[in-house]
Amino acid sequence: MRLFDWRWLVVSSVVVGAMAAVAESRPQYGGVVHVLMRAAVASLDPADSTQSDSFARRSLTRLIFDTLVSDESGRVQPSLATAWQALPGSRRWRFRIRGGVKFHDGTPLNAEIAAASLRAANPAWNVSADADSVVIERGGSERELLAELALPRNAIVKRNPDSAPSGTGPFHIVDWQPGNRLTLAAEESCWHGRPFLDGIEIEMGKSFRDEMTALDLGKADLVEVAPEQTRQVSQKWNAQAGRRLVSSAPLELLALLFARDAGSADEKLLREGLALSVERGSIHSVLLQGAGQPAAGILPNWMSGYGFVFPTDADLPRARQAREQVRAVPTWTLGYDASDPVDRLLAERIALNGKDAGLMLQPTSAANADLRLVRIPLASPDPWIALSEVATWWGAPQEKTGGAVDELYASETALLAARRVIPLFHLPVSYAAAGTLKNWALRPDGNWTLADAWLEAGKP
Repeated sequence: MRLFDWRWLVVSSVVVGAMAAVAESRPQYGGVVHVLMRAAVASLDPADSTQSDSFARRSLTRLIFDTLVSDESGRVQPSLATAWQALPGSRRWRFRIRGGVKFHDGTPLNAEIAAASLRAANPAWNVSADADSVVIERGGSERELLAELALPRNAIVKRNPDSAPSGTGPFHIVDWQPGNRLTLAAEESCWHGRPFLDGIEIEMGKSFRDEMTALDLGKADLVEVAPEQTRQVSQKWNAQAGRRLVSSAPLELLALLFARDAGSADEKLLREGLALSVERGSIHSVLLQGAGQPAAGILPNWMSGYGFVFPTDADLPRARQAREQVRAVPTWTLGYDASDPVDRLLAERIALNGKDAGLMLQPTSAANADLRLVRIPLASPDPWIALSEVATWWGAPQEKTGGAVDELYASETALLAARRVIPLFHLPVSYAAAGTLKNWALRPDGNWTLADAWLEAGKP
């Protein structure tokens, strides 16, 4: 089996309307960008483990904070660390901290603050300060360590007891209303240059419909688009110039997740029957409108290179055969997100598929269901980190060995064999922007960035 090199991930862009082939006018300073998002982020601390991971939360982190290194499409670049080297003996690495950098509250960046920040995010790591450097001692390869240090959750934070956390990124916090609104202003003395924008206003907890309405009315500059709506939005905008719709590679796992491990062989058989009964093909074409890809594996094929070996077609005879081997069949409650109408339709369709196999599922919006429809954002384009983080998401942490593709395949197969999770689809992340917002970007990890964005003249 061949592992596709994730470094060659290409973010697909669909430019809607008549976009000029010539270069855009010169960037301009000024203006405030209005962003709407569905997630209601309750904490800005990247290491706050009480908060669920999301692409929105990661994007906010990158506006305010920096990491020791950055990962640009598989090419690791210096950031708050200017250089790094492996130390002799045990598995230790030294990262030299960039001089002359200040946090937004005016405190100079130093090795002690950086080490404390990394320890808070990774309690199992051995991290210490040594003069102008941070020393990290932990297992794994250098490549894996660098990929992890580039993750938003490992951003360097100065934690203040009585105020919001302080970062070194291009924007600083002006007003923070957890779960509701975030106002940011350009950091004039940012170590990598002042951003073009004067500020960013972010409203949270908005539905996909509300986001698109705000964009159409000119009340938002950047919004999320539901995967199943991307085709419709693209067709709608064919006659409108300037607007831009951008989608990532499939980076989100839509799956069924059981609340606990299977307690018996019979229970595993019933879960196998459910996995075999789901008609992913018809759900993909009708409910998801062709967005993403049907999946029976945790990792998408572009990341692992072997995703195609997991069959996604329904096999009703085998599903019924698995069901018939079990005498007592319980009724499972299938939880879904009541705020998402597509989730409810997905749950109802899966329940019907299960019924055809002799299984009983009751869709519910209650929190304590036997299994739930979940959307898990993949943490990294690195397959080992992505697989480990997904497993940790439901309490089954895996060793990030960074080994050969056969080892990766064996690890993923073992997770699937436990029947705790039933993968359904790999979905892209999509965003729409007004034509006046220039040079914003969607990173390979699904996070948007406005660090280099600017607004066209005339935009207030």
